[in-house]
Amino acid sequence: MNYLAVGIGGFFGAVARAFLGNLIRVGSGSLFPVHTLVVNLTGCFILSFFLNLTLDRLEINPRLRLGIGTGFLGAYTTFSTFAVESVNLMRSSLVWPALVYILSTSVGCVMFAWIGAAFCRALTGRYDASKEQRDDSMKSLE
Repeated sequence: MNYLAVGIGGFFGAVARAFLGNLIRVGSGSLFPVHTLVVNLTGCFILSFFLNLTLDRLEINPRLRLGIGTGFLGAYTTFSTFAVESVNLMRSSLVWPALVYILSTSVGCVMFAWIGAAFCRALTGRYDASKEQRDDSMKSLE
């Protein structure tokens, strides 16, 4: 059942990524991979917000958390596309845009994950969480 939850979530996450990526790509008209950057930044924010909400504040079915966290958001974000686009920028002699992309993705994703957690805490008004509860719940995402 866990694999089914991940598979269903993954299907919808991949479709959402393709849809949003194409929407942004058409709108930007740039060689810089804005579409992947936006998808990865929003995915980091949403995953951090979602996990903080469901691990510390809102009890939900672990399979639902697995389907959304690992399935949907795992398929929605894409490290492999980021890596290939970075290499392609460098191969095209666009070294500075490649470095900007690598740094903005790396630093931006961590920053957006932190902001997602902070936003969740601000909304729920809770700043405490049991370490054991987080550790046990994180195991369900593996």
